[in-house]
Amino acid sequence: MAVNQVSRILIVEDEPLIGLMLEEVLLNAGFEIAGLATKLEPALAIIASGACDVAILDANLAGESSAPAAVALTARGVPFVVLSGYNAEQRDKAFAGALSLKKPIKPETLIAALRNILPAQ
Repeated sequence: MAVNQVSRILIVEDEPLIGLMLEEVLLNAGFEIAGLATKLEPALAIIASGACDVAILDANLAGESSAPAAVALTARGVPFVVLSGYNAEQRDKAFAGALSLKKPIKPETLIAALRNILPAQ
């Protein structure tokens, strides 16, 4: 990634208000939003396009696991955090290597976590 390039974040979150809040927090922190997906298929399309540098995944999208998105991100070498109300034992093994954060989360905690997993710029 080029020096001073803004990191593009994919948000995968099925609760619209949470997604919009995350988007606002990230924009205010200087990130770009690669996309806000409330369902698995749009998330997979954004991942396949290569449009994101890092992602935030809700583990459960209205009853559907976002594990395929985790697998796709891992295959592309894109780091991600899992932001979920579920414990690690309740989630698919595809999330095992990711940083796991519990909802609700403080904005500064999320920003610090994203900056820690981003490749050096």
